[in-house]
Amino acid sequence: MCGIIGLVSDQEVSSTLLEGLKRLEYRGYDSSGIATINANKIERVRSKGNLSFLEEKLSNTNLPGNIGVGHTRWATHGTPDEKNAHPHITDKVAVVHNGIIENNNQIRNQLIESGVEFSSDTDTEVICHVLTTYLNSGLSAYDSIRATMNDIRGTYALGVLVLSEPEKLYAVRGGSPLAIGSTKNQNFIGSDTYSLSAYSENITYLKDGDIAVIESHSYSIYDHSDSLAIREKQSIIESVSLSEKGIFKHFMAKEIHEQPEVLAKSLSNYIDMETGTLNIPSLPYDLSGISNVTLVACGSSYYAGLISRDWFEKFTNVKVGVEIASEFRYREPPMDINGLTVFISQSGETADTLAALRHCKSLGQKTISIVNVGDSSMCRNSDASLKIYAGPEIGVASTKAFTCQLGVLACLAIKIGVSNGSLSKDQEKEYVQSLLSIPRLISNTLDKEDEIADLAHDLSNITTTLYLGRGQMYPVAMEGALKLKEISYVHAEGYPAGEMKHGPIALLEKDLPVFMMAPTNRLYEKTISNLNEVIARDASVILLTDEEGLKNIGYLANKVKAFVLDKTDFITAPFVYTLPNQLIAYHIALLKGTDVDQPRNLAKSVTVE
Repeated sequence: MCGIIGLVSDQEVSSTLLEGLKRLEYRGYDSSGIATINANKIERVRSKGNLSFLEEKLSNTNLPGNIGVGHTRWATHGTPDEKNAHPHITDKVAVVHNGIIENNNQIRNQLIESGVEFSSDTDTEVICHVLTTYLNSGLSAYDSIRATMNDIRGTYALGVLVLSEPEKLYAVRGGSPLAIGSTKNQNFIGSDTYSLSAYSENITYLKDGDIAVIESHSYSIYDHSDSLAIREKQSIIESVSLSEKGIFKHFMAKEIHEQPEVLAKSLSNYIDMETGTLNIPSLPYDLSGISNVTLVACGSSYYAGLISRDWFEKFTNVKVGVEIASEFRYREPPMDINGLTVFISQSGETADTLAALRHCKSLGQKTISIVNVGDSSMCRNSDASLKIYAGPEIGVASTKAFTCQLGVLACLAIKIGVSNGSLSKDQEKEYVQSLLSIPRLISNTLDKEDEIADLAHDLSNITTTLYLGRGQMYPVAMEGALKLKEISYVHAEGYPAGEMKHGPIALLEKDLPVFMMAPTNRLYEKTISNLNEVIARDASVILLTDEEGLKNIGYLANKVKAFVLDKTDFITAPFVYTLPNQLIAYHIALLKGTDVDQPRNLAKSVTVE
């Protein structure tokens, strides 16, 4: 989603702000801009499109000043044009904003009636004019910001420059994440750890209702009651070397190939290697009394929840529901007081999932967040959190975070099963051994990337496709279709193979590519029946199976393009069958020439509802 960078320094800041914006590109954006204060004037440069256009403008424009803010925008209100790019300014303030102002139209109409003229279609410009109105009334900068916070509704993180206070940068949090990174002679604000990690060894996250007053050598934070607040500084532990792609052309390719390593690291945090049993951190409630489990997430994280539902049901013998976060809260379903609700999010800031978390907390649910960012809002609002340890994921389309989520979900499912007596210690050790085999199996799949690249070349001109699977392979199919849609802009649909005959079979025609996931498990024969239905209608089948599965289809092997994977089991199959789908999407996108790491219209962290 949108990204904020801000800086107060003893030196000129525009070049550093531009570098900061480059570190925010992975979040997804369609325009960008920088504003500074210099010689009693607010200066601004903005551009539509890629940061290279902003960089070119800056090379031809002098933008001096020791204080400034920058922004990468993902459009919510108004088209992705330069007039809607941040920062937004008046003659007194400059504002960058992440989030959505829900009463934007009401306030805008009031301001227009009072004679205010708007130059953009954004909700953010409303903030600028409300703030300016309070400044014109004689309030101080701080009091004007606090009054503006009382007027606006929604979610926001703000970076604010006030012309009358050219040595102070204001940072405001109202639901969207914002943090301060500090060094000896300069202080930064940023949307996340990664954006600040190149400049500071520590980070201080603001809480909702906070206003930070930041100068080059110091800063103060005031909470929602205007009291001086002490917020804990946290060390930035994660490596920032991921700003380099190394031998890879794209971050997505690098992150696909990192999966054996990061999965091994992730699992090592939850498995005792000496005993071959789970080592889940202590939780603030007894897992043995859990009556049901609800998994809540969006996008790829939702598909991870669907896959893991089978594990939870098999290992725990409790009822399990999987919910799309953006729909769940508005249904207001009844929740069992002894239920556990698990929230899954790479960033830990996904607005829909965070809202669902707060809703479940209000209903007395036991909560766990499974996240990649350990100091995220979701972690801070949950009873407990389990970090996935995927490391920073820069590519917008999730790859390694998805498989690491699966690993942690499997560990949690086994842990609950052991806790409530549904699994024996011997079963726990058996399933742990399956988990420990996953990095090797994934590595074996990556070794066959050349085969995938050749297959992708044959499919480079496709415009639509189906992904089919049964059981856990159904959400694997949906995730495969999502990856293709996200980065190659090819229409793709993941569908239960057994449901194809209830509608989608009408789409089958000669040469339509159909991906089928068919590991040799208890659903294999049923899946092959569906394979026959597809072949009978002259569609072009890409079959993902193992050696036994390929052998068992007999003469049909001559009618499909087969990609042979290692033998898998109930735990390992979703991991192994996810990898070729990631690689297919990546190589087709390469051939189509799309922006793999920053696909159009998408954002890495969706911090608006």
